Amino acid sequence: MAQLASQPLILAGDGWEDYALLDSGNGRKLERYGSYRFIRPEPQAMWQPKLPDWDAHGEFVPGSDEDGGGRWSFSKPVPQEGWPLGWRDVRFTAQCTPFRHLGFFPDMAPVWDWMRERLAGRPDAATLNLFGYTGVGSLALSQAGPVTHVDASKKSVAQARENAALSGMEERPIRWLVDDAAKFAAREVRRGKRYDGIILDPPKFGRGPNGEIWRLEEGLPGLIADCSRLLDQDSRFLFLTVYAVRMSSLALAGLLAEMLAALPGRIEYGELAVREDGPAGRLLPTAIFARWSNATEAG
Repeated sequence: MAQLASQPLILAGDGWEDYALLDSGNGRKLERYGSYRFIRPEPQAMWQPKLPDWDAHGEFVPGSDEDGGGRWSFSKPVPQEGWPLGWRDVRFTAQCTPFRHLGFFPDMAPVWDWMRERLAGRPDAATLNLFGYTGVGSLALSQAGPVTHVDASKKSVAQARENAALSGMEERPIRWLVDDAAKFAAREVRRGKRYDGIILDPPKFGRGPNGEIWRLEEGLPGLIADCSRLLDQDSRFLFLTVYAVRMSSLALAGLLAEMLAALPGRIEYGELAVREDGPAGRLLPTAIFARWSNATEAG
């Protein structure tokens, strides 16, 4: 039976050559994506900025409603078609999207490292990436074996394929699927499939390719139940992240503890964060997470 950790964790990521959190405060953050700098809203940055002036190429100005919306305002030229970035051996295109993101989530970098560590020493490890977005996580996992990448957005999956080509990984065994994540997981259960690892990053609200409605609080328990049936005693991990919701990581961990009760290992939970650049950089929280790992396999 998987053991639930008694204390939460902070999984903090540092910047690297192509990304850095330069400063934050007053509800905003200043980041560097390659040679370009951007300001984006960040409600969790309730403190004061450290830098007196923020010199940025662009800023995302949010709309009046709390559910999203807004526009980019640029003060310097930025390539509309995007520009190449890298993490470890993975290459991908960053781009200013209408949803305030830039084509990948830099706070996931320590998660990608953690998953790779869990799969170390296991040849041809099969992994599943649900709500896979532009595929950076799938490409990170592909060094260990075949990956099934699922996202409801045709545009995101197309970008993921382009990122694979940019990384020189287009020949790796990755299935790129435009599908409803919950329906796909249920079908995989009926097919009797299993995976060595599963990563999922479900949105608060979303629509499948055929108009399916996804609401996190309603759909997550059933999805985790199906994911548990795709794992077995020899599987290595499940990693769940949730953004922008009024929910506790302890609640996510409790859900995993119930659904994965038949498996060995350990369940941990806490917050993802990004560390500001420079000495004694502050930690900016970005998401909550819960994860299961098979301690008997991964150590």
